[in-house]
Amino acid sequence: MRTQDDELSMHKIEDYDNHESKGKRNTIRTVIAIGIIIGAIYAVFKYNYSEVSDYVGTQDNPGIVPTKN
Repeated sequence: MRTQDDELSMHKIEDYDNHESKGKRNTIRTVIAIGIIIGAIYAVFKYNYSEVSDYVGTQDNPGIVPTKN
């Protein structure tokens, strides 16, 4: 027969309710900071280096002509 002490509970986890170690807390903060930094670098590169050319076509096949004849 199971007793109350055998039941799983969030309170039995050592990291529950702000009882985590400083090392674990710093690791989580570091991972989040690195993720934000990588995301910011990616956004800057994507914004600055993803120029889209408005020209559709090639020299042989000019594509869309914006003027009306």
